[in-house]
Amino acid sequence: MDDYALLIRTADSKGLYGRARSSIYVCEAPVRLWRWANALAIVFLCISGYLIASPLSSIGGEASDHYVMGYVRFVHSSCGQLLAVLFLARFVWACWGNEHSRQLFYIPFWRWRCWYEAAYELGWYLFIVRRPKKYIGHNPLANLAMLALFTALTIFMICTGFALYSEGQGIDSWQAKAFGWVFTIWPNSQMVHTWHHLGLWGMAIFMLLHIYAAIREDIASRQTMISAITTGHRFFRNDDP
Repeated sequence: MDDYALLIRTADSKGLYGRARSSIYVCEAPVRLWRWANALAIVFLCISGYLIASPLSSIGGEASDHYVMGYVRFVHSSCGQLLAVLFLARFVWACWGNEHSRQLFYIPFWRWRCWYEAAYELGWYLFIVRRPKKYIGHNPLANLAMLALFTALTIFMICTGFALYSEGQGIDSWQAKAFGWVFTIWPNSQMVHTWHHLGLWGMAIFMLLHIYAAIREDIASRQTMISAITTGHRFFRNDDP
């Protein structure tokens, strides 16, 4: 039974089904604000990170007259620190928000039902299953992807990014003291640069897949996705027999 069916059964047992709404308030205001700010920060990080790895063509004259790459690095480091603050704030809100705000950091992987539902949703995304289920929060497959890919990848990018930033700040900086251990995993700075750049492409690919899945669910599924990150309400199509 999916989350939506459980909700309707509970409402029916209490005599509330006739008054049940076709929408449920899922995404709280702090979570919505985090989503849009986080997405904007990642976009700027991907663009500036790409330019750092593949700089623009040289411009004639003194570098101090242009300072193009200096601005690019400033945008990258600023957005990286913003990403870290947003991630920390999101973790704190997961402890205070509703149950759906915790899905980014928690999943009951020890329950076989979780894996069955994830496999069912995978069949839906691969056009094998004809009828998707309804979920109030993230469906199990999206929950697994967000935890295993987005959360883990964000932590990886924050740690490697601050480690690289500490090289310019000095060995006595708080960045070096907090993230200097990264250089004990890889033999040199260039390796950290390489893995950090690979993480950039991983983040970009995940974002594209995430946007595609959200738009596809909004069009073809039995519940809306875009409205959940704009108004906070998820609407459900009344197509049950």
